[in-house]
Amino acid sequence: MSSNGLVDTVLHALGIALAFAATGYAWVALWAVMKGSRKTSRVPPTASPPQPASVLKPLHGAEPRLYENLRSFCLQTHPDYQLVFGVRDPDDLAIAVVERLRQEFPQRAIALAVDPRVHGTNFKVSNLMNMLPHAQHDLLVLADADIYVKPDYLTRVTAPLADPGTGIVTCLYYGIPGPSLWSRLGRLFIDDWFAPSVRLSNAFGSTRFAFGSTIALRRDALETIGGFQALRDTLADDFWLGELTRRAGLRTVLSDVVVGTDVSESHLKDLWSHELRWLRTIRSIAPAGFALTFVCFTSPLLLLGLLLAPGPISVTFTLLGGAARVLLHFLQRRISHQAFAWHEVLLIPLRDTLLLMEWAAALAGWQVRWRGQVLHARGDGSAP
Repeated sequence: MSSNGLVDTVLHALGIALAFAATGYAWVALWAVMKGSRKTSRVPPTASPPQPASVLKPLHGAEPRLYENLRSFCLQTHPDYQLVFGVRDPDDLAIAVVERLRQEFPQRAIALAVDPRVHGTNFKVSNLMNMLPHAQHDLLVLADADIYVKPDYLTRVTAPLADPGTGIVTCLYYGIPGPSLWSRLGRLFIDDWFAPSVRLSNAFGSTRFAFGSTIALRRDALETIGGFQALRDTLADDFWLGELTRRAGLRTVLSDVVVGTDVSESHLKDLWSHELRWLRTIRSIAPAGFALTFVCFTSPLLLLGLLLAPGPISVTFTLLGGAARVLLHFLQRRISHQAFAWHEVLLIPLRDTLLLMEWAAALAGWQVRWRGQVLHARGDGSAP
């Protein structure tokens, strides 16, 4: 066989392999999401009565839809809970939103911590450390400012903490987009890539995750790992909060509750910076797995496979993989109770291609930008 013939054979085999890998992942991810979506959506009737809980919400500025998101936490059906909001700057615009909620819900226990003290490189953790003395209850629920929840959220996410073997309870989330194209692409990052990858990992037994959308835990579990002080110099503080409780022998529970999160990027630069930070953080936590993440980007891999190995086999894989990718998109819209729009299917190839480019960029460095800070993710997830 000539050298040209050998190269053609290798490229053809590579094309088939890429198409097969992309198609296989798409179908397995679809299965995992279907499996996860079949979980019950109600607290079992035999569950013990809800215990008092304190919800800690660190804030930073008047983010889009901040009032609507914080208000959803004031409408909980949980019988006994407290809301603790925290800001570092006494001129923070989020304070006005908290005061508005206090006036609207005078019956609700709402505390506001305004404290500029910085305890480490992670400003969010510093905020939480300043807020914790205001928390009255032993069940603690941490949730980012941009999270929107339904009225039964708090009852459901705290229920597994009745088991003393549970360390944390965490929630997946779906994107709530704004009007811009980049916001809708950001929603697809969360719904069509991130959430299915977590579902897939969880379906095969992994619980090595924790998300800022929700982390519920008991105060004694927090004290076991050394309190928030143990996280003050970490970049991925949500992940490490879960990881440290797992190392202490406690279990992580992925709740069946799925909450909403705002996706407000209106420019490509903002979307790229945000998603690159996420990807480099993921890389710092699981470098080996991240290196293989390219199989998740269905559209460009199927196209590349078709170009390298044109023929009935690659065409078949392309059709099967494309079908699974569209079904996954449809299923995620159904899970989040958002309307399915056929025109958004046209965004899937662009979304997958942008993800592949971001993945490549994430491999090329460690620098991330977060709330005005320039940080460097490391293998242990810390930020100097």
